[in-house]
Amino acid sequence: MEAKELQSYKQAGEIAKQVTAYAKELIKPGMLLLEIAQKIEAKIQELGGQLAFPVSLSINEIAAHYNPSLEDETKAQGLLKVDIGIHKKGFIADTAFSLDLTSDNKYKELIQASEQAVNNAFNLLNKNPTLSEIGETIQETIENKGFSPIINLSGHSLNQFDLHAGITIPNYADNNNNKLQSGAYAIEPFATTGEGKVYEGPPSNIYAIINPKKPRSPTARKIFNYAWEKHKTLPFSLREIQKKFGAMSRISLKQLEQAGILHNFPQLIEKSHEPVSQAEHTFVKTHEGIIVTTN
Repeated sequence: MEAKELQSYKQAGEIAKQVTAYAKELIKPGMLLLEIAQKIEAKIQELGGQLAFPVSLSINEIAAHYNPSLEDETKAQGLLKVDIGIHKKGFIADTAFSLDLTSDNKYKELIQASEQAVNNAFNLLNKNPTLSEIGETIQETIENKGFSPIINLSGHSLNQFDLHAGITIPNYADNNNNKLQSGAYAIEPFATTGEGKVYEGPPSNIYAIINPKKPRSPTARKIFNYAWEKHKTLPFSLREIQKKFGAMSRISLKQLEQAGILHNFPQLIEKSHEPVSQAEHTFVKTHEGIIVTTN
């Protein structure tokens, strides 16, 4: 990895740390998710970062991929996962935390399980573990707390303008004896009181370009050009397009989706509809060692 790339990963991580601290102070029970998302995204830009993906604000059994539209009146409550992605020149910091917004802290131990799992996984990295050994550490940590890991969600490698760059880091022992090479990665344990699997639910209001070809519709073409210029293949939100293009946004995005140009990410929901906690940090593996950028 070139020094300039590493510097961009570090810069994105520094912004991520500041935004995480800001978000933890900001979020209160009963706040509109829309207000939370807008303020976090504004803070990212204020600090000199760009969105690697729209802020994901997922409550209780929704494990990931909930992003409020402009009309959304959902309020923060229960067990809230806050997933934040920031990039500098396309080099990404991906981090997440969970908040217990109940009056009796009923999710405290579930949150501790995912946090301890990510910490234990990071403590293992200097031993050059296999992917399965990382997953086993995550699995054992969560199960020893009395919970289940989400086995069909995983950590992942990161490349420039590429959030999921081909390598998955499991949240359970999967017998994969490959080891991580130099590069950037995110470790991302999810813990649940439920079955430990997610299914694809309703659309999340998060899109990404998967086939950069020009659509026929003039409005759809304007949206495509805007999204490609600003985000390349990184995800973006319905809300951003609504602000820029107004009432025709939903129809035009649907046209782009039907043409195979856009992917509309589904919400990921725990199969037995039990609450889910999440913790995540990004690191860079170099020949000199491990650099954790977001913690």
